[in-house]
Amino acid sequence: MNSELKISSIVIAKDEELNIGRCIRSQMEVIDEIIVIVDSSTKDKTSQVASSFKNVICEMRDWEGYSASKKYALSKTQNDWIFWIDADEEFTPELTEELSKFKKKLSHSHNAFSVARRAYFLGKWIKHSGWYPARVVRFFNKNFAEFNDKEVHEGLIIKGGIGELKNDLNHYTDPTIEHYYHKFNNYTTLAANALHNSNKNANIIDFAIRPLFLFVKMYIFRLGFLDGIHGFILAVLSSAYVFTKYIKLWELNRRERE
Repeated sequence: MNSELKISSIVIAKDEELNIGRCIRSQMEVIDEIIVIVDSSTKDKTSQVASSFKNVICEMRDWEGYSASKKYALSKTQNDWIFWIDADEEFTPELTEELSKFKKKLSHSHNAFSVARRAYFLGKWIKHSGWYPARVVRFFNKNFAEFNDKEVHEGLIIKGGIGELKNDLNHYTDPTIEHYYHKFNNYTTLAANALHNSNKNANIIDFAIRPLFLFVKMYIFRLGFLDGIHGFILAVLSSAYVFTKYIKLWELNRRERE
């Protein structure tokens, strides 16, 4: 009789034909059930690629938002232990080995675990800039966890302590500037909407000071200069993200007053 714990994973995907295969293959040795929820507006072969793997349950579904989509994916899982992984991420061999050892223990001292992500940005692994280790809670017992309702940068609410996995998750975040700006526009809009819904206002401090502060924090204090030109580009783009988010908030508030 097999006494090992079983693990499910959940993946949310849209137009991820180039990434989803790598993501799924990296899990095959250790994950027992893979749930892939594909946005029905997807224009590429994400669903076909995902469905070609065994142990994968793939479903096309109308988009309801990041949090709602992950909640739905979670509801489809059969096992208690869940690994939430994005389509542009992959398990490292070291992480696979660590999870294999985890499965051999039937009890654990924590209900959730964070993992460090290595970000691959414009052809280089980022080692500083506040992007590494940049731990995120991704592995959890679903009986003690639930997703929050944030529109962007959604996360988990955990009951009990959070441990740390020792090994990394690879994140192929932005292969090109075009890809970065596609996400940039979507995420800044979602972030501005979230601030607007919380009755936040934007002012000159948000436009001038916050972006400058973030650049200095990432490039100087978080040693982004050690990442070379990539670190400089990342700090500039991140400060532009903050500037754009608050400009969009200002625009929303202005339209509301008109």
